[in-house]
Amino acid sequence: MVSKQSCIVVLAFLTLMYSCTSQKTIVQARPAGVPEVVREFRAAWVATVANINWPSKPGLTAGEQQREAIELLDFLKNHHFNAVILQVRPQADALYISNLEPWSYFLSGEQGKPPSPYYEPLKFWIDAAHERGLELHVWLNPYRAHHISGGPVTDSSLVKRMAGQVVYLKEGYWWFDPAKQETQDHSANVVMDLVKRYDIDGVHFDDYFYPYPSYNLGEDFPDHESWQAYQAGGGKLERGDWRRYHVNRFIERVYTSIKKEKPSVKFGLSPFGIWRPGYPASIEGFDQYDKLYADAKLWLNKGWIDYFAPQLYWPINRQAQSYPVLLGWWKEENTMGRHLWPGISIPRDTSFRSVNEALSQIMIAKGLLPESPGVIHWSISSVVKNPNLSKALLEGPYKKQALVPASPWLDNQSPIPPVVEQERRNELIRINWTHTHEDEIFRWVVYTRYGGKWNYRILNQEERRHEIPLKEGDQNLEALAITAIDRSGNESAWKEIRFN
Repeated sequence: MVSKQSCIVVLAFLTLMYSCTSQKTIVQARPAGVPEVVREFRAAWVATVANINWPSKPGLTAGEQQREAIELLDFLKNHHFNAVILQVRPQADALYISNLEPWSYFLSGEQGKPPSPYYEPLKFWIDAAHERGLELHVWLNPYRAHHISGGPVTDSSLVKRMAGQVVYLKEGYWWFDPAKQETQDHSANVVMDLVKRYDIDGVHFDDYFYPYPSYNLGEDFPDHESWQAYQAGGGKLERGDWRRYHVNRFIERVYTSIKKEKPSVKFGLSPFGIWRPGYPASIEGFDQYDKLYADAKLWLNKGWIDYFAPQLYWPINRQAQSYPVLLGWWKEENTMGRHLWPGISIPRDTSFRSVNEALSQIMIAKGLLPESPGVIHWSISSVVKNPNLSKALLEGPYKKQALVPASPWLDNQSPIPPVVEQERRNELIRINWTHTHEDEIFRWVVYTRYGGKWNYRILNQEERRHEIPLKEGDQNLEALAITAIDRSGNESAWKEIRFN
């Protein structure tokens, strides 16, 4: 028989409030036979350029913008996504408070004009995303200075303020010259301003480095001034290599700077899905290495990214641009073991064929990349506005909640377990918990066992209380456990309470 004195000591140590003789707490590594929580990156892009996804048009009131944002974030939460990639710099402007660049035209309809009534859009998105258990990654275009849908070029535009660093493209765009040091310094400063001032989970670039040739009506990029200065200084590189050199140097600089400031902030890149035609042999199509001067393979090989999301916007069975063939090739190039989460784009129709294509592409990613599966949906509208697809996701591959895969090269130290208190309330067990390093914790996992079978529920950062039924059907609650998940995806030791 357990003595009264021993019982008090055990209760004080384990912070239990139920019955000393009916339960015990064990802190250990995850026991054998307990299934792992699903780990999978489930994200969607939210494009602000041309008001593609949000806000639906320029000039909405702050309340209307916030309502639209909440609808999108609620959709992601309810469909078991775990990340959102929000475009915050569509054309050298800002959807956040910035001393470096003006307020975005796509918010107010006038570049440099803040939202009205005033609020801070990015902070609103971050707080609302985190409340729903979603990582928020800021998406920037490093070199686009003005988009053709971005209204008139005003005095607040970087086109005017940094006139010596931009060039005009004949389709109507303005573009920073990537070879100029002032361009690199400014874009790097914009990135680091965001990293330092906001509680973001990632920084994200897409496929716009040097512009697509069509932006200048097929003519070469007009960087004559910087190219001639390079040659006059004795430069020996060919022009294409010289352009790639500057992009490569910028990518490495951004990655290194982010890691020095906040190692937990992931850096992600989403380049065009084909590196070069012929890689692998069956692949045909656009050559980003030669046309965008983007050596995306090098960035992956060097590990200058934390996640790599090639835009594999082609169907499975298209011979010349096959989704699984390209994904398999990029996997072989992932020599540093970073996350490889392809971008997918499914036709917007609601047909069975399109839905099946999307589900198949998700399952192929799971099969090819079992250690860190995931995809990014282009764009959020392709899911939100497709009820057949959203229903199929929730009933199929996204049926269970999932954690973002861990990034051990950033941090492989598990957090300590939470301190748990519990009490019985009628036919429920109510658990409450605290953590000595709450600022480092992003999510919690509550495990329950009924009839010998474990299940789990993922809770969000601010949740500190959960109620668990003593019976599930005709099965009694046999055990429960709670773990802490940090910002890098590491899970704490297993803290289990067993009921006799």
